[in-house]
Amino acid sequence: MEVASARVAAPVDVWQGCSVPPTPAGQLAVPHLHRAARIEDAVHNLVERRLRRTGWKINIVAYAGYGAPGWARVLCRVLLGRPDTRARKRPEKVRGWRSFTTLPAKYATVTIEAGGVRHETRADRSGFVDTVVEADLTPGWASVRLSVPDAEPVEALIRVLDPSVRFGILSDIDDTVMVTALPRPLLAAWNTFVLDEHARAAVPGMAVLYERLVTAHPGAPVFYLSTGAWNVAPTLTRFLSRHLYPAGPLLLTDWGPTNDRWFRSGREHKRATLARLAREFPHVRWLLIGDDGQHDQEVYREFAAGHPDNVAGVAIRRLSPTQAVLAGTLPAPAGRPSSGPVGQKWLSAPDGAGLWKLLREAGLV
Repeated sequence: MEVASARVAAPVDVWQGCSVPPTPAGQLAVPHLHRAARIEDAVHNLVERRLRRTGWKINIVAYAGYGAPGWARVLCRVLLGRPDTRARKRPEKVRGWRSFTTLPAKYATVTIEAGGVRHETRADRSGFVDTVVEADLTPGWASVRLSVPDAEPVEALIRVLDPSVRFGILSDIDDTVMVTALPRPLLAAWNTFVLDEHARAAVPGMAVLYERLVTAHPGAPVFYLSTGAWNVAPTLTRFLSRHLYPAGPLLLTDWGPTNDRWFRSGREHKRATLARLAREFPHVRWLLIGDDGQHDQEVYREFAAGHPDNVAGVAIRRLSPTQAVLAGTLPAPAGRPSSGPVGQKWLSAPDGAGLWKLLREAGLV
């Protein structure tokens, strides 16, 4: 893609977030990989050669990113896909397992055009691009253009925070906005891999709660933080839109082996993401919303203790008694603040309506 007025950014910027940095000679410095990752790569290489011979092409799946005036965090994944020449009359039903039958285009070169500035980067071994680039974008929703050779370019949305913003909403997804039943592994697997996406249910009152919060705090961003895999990002985006949740970037994690272990730690992913947001937006105080079925309370408690100036409050959606027992925990009584650090506002209710009432009483809206 040629842009007459574009200028190429410094290479050091575009490699931030990639797992395989360039060497001084421009070659890829491949780190020592965990055995599981080497096995996965060998299988991918075999399958990739076969699929390319049958006409499969590279395509980009763009995810919503975020930033501020002067920079943008760009997220996408480069995959191999079957050429789709069928004329679809209506959207197909999507089963969860289809989201995981993907093949990454490892180390593909991706061109990012943001605010008239062109950057080049490479995807990592899983086909992901997670990089921060220089970009002069207007606060609100903006977009950047992503392209790879021999593929149609796509637009990636960027949520640009105004420097004057002082309040934000960071929400868990599973059992906070969407009924997933993660405490029950077999039912969670059924919901994730088998159930049609249109059969997923929203947690009562949460969409209304979030809409009221963004209305009460104009310009406040909404981020959705989950331990879920990036494979399901398109499904989650459609779910949030269908149930009228405010639009916002998804902050998910990769699926499968890493360079040094079998699987990523979901808890560490949440901790690292919260710490990163505190560094990137030091003046924003976050309302942290989660549930009491997994590790949200523990992660939020640690973050609130270490970054008290970045936490406006914590709102926990209580699971039903049956769900709580199966999860190995018991929900805290509604409104009790003692589960968090001293001085923090911790609230608990079973649905969005109850949380809204408590948030109003606590002066957070």
